[in-house]
Amino acid sequence: MGANSSSISELPENEYLKKLSGAESISENDPFWNQLLSFSFTTPTNSADLKLLEEATISICKSLVEKNPRTGNLGSLIKVFLSRTKELKISAECQNHLFIWQAHNALFIICCLLKVFISRMSEEELQLHFTYEDKAPGSYGTECEDLIEELLCCLIQLIVEIPLLDITYSISLEAVTTLIVFLSCQLFRKEILRDSIVHKYLMRGRCLPYTSRLVKTLLYNFIRQERSPPPGTHVFQQQSDGGGLLYGIASGVATGLWTVFTLGGVGSKPTQQLEQCSPLANQSLLLLLVLANLTDAPDTPNPYRQAVMSFKNTQDSTAFSSSNPHAFQINFNSLYTALCDQQKSDQATLLLYMLLHQNGNVRTYVLARTDIENLVLPILEILYHVEERNSHHVYMALIILLILTEDDGFNRSIHEVILKNITWYAERVLTEISLGSLLILVVIRTIQYNMTRTRDKYLHTNCLAALANMSAQFRSLHQLSKLIFETQDLFSLLSKKHNKVLEQATQSLRGSVGSNDSPLPDYVSIKLNVLVAIPIFLTCSDFSFQVISFFSARLEQAGAELSVERVLEIIKQGAVALPKDRLRKFPELKFKYVEEEQPEEFFIPYVWSLVYNSAVALYWNPHDIQLFTMDSG
Repeated sequence: MGANSSSISELPENEYLKKLSGAESISENDPFWNQLLSFSFTTPTNSADLKLLEEATISICKSLVEKNPRTGNLGSLIKVFLSRTKELKISAECQNHLFIWQAHNALFIICCLLKVFISRMSEEELQLHFTYEDKAPGSYGTECEDLIEELLCCLIQLIVEIPLLDITYSISLEAVTTLIVFLSCQLFRKEILRDSIVHKYLMRGRCLPYTSRLVKTLLYNFIRQERSPPPGTHVFQQQSDGGGLLYGIASGVATGLWTVFTLGGVGSKPTQQLEQCSPLANQSLLLLLVLANLTDAPDTPNPYRQAVMSFKNTQDSTAFSSSNPHAFQINFNSLYTALCDQQKSDQATLLLYMLLHQNGNVRTYVLARTDIENLVLPILEILYHVEERNSHHVYMALIILLILTEDDGFNRSIHEVILKNITWYAERVLTEISLGSLLILVVIRTIQYNMTRTRDKYLHTNCLAALANMSAQFRSLHQLSKLIFETQDLFSLLSKKHNKVLEQATQSLRGSVGSNDSPLPDYVSIKLNVLVAIPIFLTCSDFSFQVISFFSARLEQAGAELSVERVLEIIKQGAVALPKDRLRKFPELKFKYVEEEQPEEFFIPYVWSLVYNSAVALYWNPHDIQLFTMDSG
């Protein structure tokens, strides 16, 4: 890869890798491990590099899959890694580069091997590879389960306990990545996993006490957005005084393998992806989403989801509920800032949705912010660029708006926030507009786009429900006459769709008389959702739009060419004459977002599609994926 890509082709013949995957059992105390683990490289950060690496090492992996049940070399490698992590925290504090470097290399190899093993076998078969006993192939005991749990627990401890420094960044990232790989067995199953061995270990036993600390650490990794240090930082460096014993030992150990196994090289330039984002923040967020969306065990709710649902602000001094042992505190101001800054990614929008929907503490805090525009504007920009976003991202953004509009305080405050120069709104120049008016314009535009292009059967109802929730608080709308025309266009479009669907449904029902088993055609069942959406919008928004019609009629009576001053005068006069008794006939209705039954059927494939498309330094063969079709990602 990179400057040394020619060495990749030599990996299948590398003597150390061939010995690892060969027929000879290697003791965990063998000096071989020092030789195997002494290589230097810049961790691949894109699927193209990972694909090259996987293709070059596939023969090694296949050989290990075949011979490991007898040799136990994978288990020995894992035990070597476990023994070296026991003093990793001290190594970080003492700047022991060599120790951290070799521990990272061991974990990198483990992660690469695990990814291949998991994609090719069941969890029960995987257990066999985590132990070695001189016995017939196909039989296994309980030691393997303990080693799996020990490795999982070690990875969690590494994430939550090792300080994040330049020299520990890579191994922290690799630990998060390896946990994702451990959970990736879901990718290779069409059905949602509800009884997973890995899930059991993560939600019970030795891993359980670390639940809140792991969720908190992953959130802080997302909040801090720490960029990757310069390539080679995690590798030992020769000191200005000549290096001394440490450098000499490391150089001697590494000499044989460095000439063959150098991926990218210490001096390589960082990739554009690394320059633009934080790999650790991205990977931590993906792991958090995966953990929070694990299915509940029959007798145990998902502790990671409980932690996400219950954490509080560091300024909240109220006592924790005894019913939730996984609650913790985090700085809400920092979290809010990160959420505002990162909404261009699907995973950050999904996290925002989860927090607003499931964590009442976060929802209350967000709704109380006086700078709510910092959060709403990125959401509106997602909806505005609907044609450039995938449908799931748009849907999550819309549900976030629906949740926010359930609050009357939000619906009032957005009309008090004045924005200037919204450059991404291209249809007109918006030099000054209230946040509320902009929200209405973008939602109406989304409805129009959806009705003429995507025709999503859920989008209409949610868009119109959000408008209905806001309708009682409409005021100081921007450029009232233009908004009226846009609304009239929407009503015209809705009416045409309404009549067309009624006609199609009637014809379909007439044609299916006598055939009780004939389902409605797809185009009818999809568009029938419009019939639900129109009454919601008309009934709940009647208050506002009757007011608009009242003033519109007065403006039309006044003539065609009116100055701004004359329009304002007519509106003021109309406000006095508006019959208040008629307005009391319209009760205020609120539409609340309700998650569908079995939400995991949507969220688990969605989360794993994000992992597949967005994870750093991970590559899976698309032909192996079973959970979702590739065009759904």
